[in-house]
Amino acid sequence: MSVLSAGQLNCRVVVKRPNTELDAYGSVVPGWVEVMTVWAGIQPLTGRELVSARQLASEVSHQLTVRYQPLLADIKQVVGYRACYKGRVFNLHAVLNEDESNVLLTLLASEGLDRE
Repeated sequence: MSVLSAGQLNCRVVVKRPNTELDAYGSVVPGWVEVMTVWAGIQPLTGRELVSARQLASEVSHQLTVRYQPLLADIKQVVGYRACYKGRVFNLHAVLNEDESNVLLTLLASEGLDRE
């Protein structure tokens, strides 16, 4: 079973999901809606640089550890979500339920190459 010590989850993260709205002219406008705010631990895993359209871009993969939340445990929903922390945007790609014990969730995310 996973052990969680005090102070490991020291980042207040806002989890958002994609949402579309209609503007005053009836056009579809993509946006983001806040789902929840949770305490998380953020650890960088790997980094890489890409050349795309003659521009250099960097991407860093991260692991966000949070307490178990039923809404975040469903991989089908989490894949399109993002987590925001102090102006940083982490695009969520996968979720792991540590030991299948419903205590901790590990969210695998990338930062640097934003989705609109």
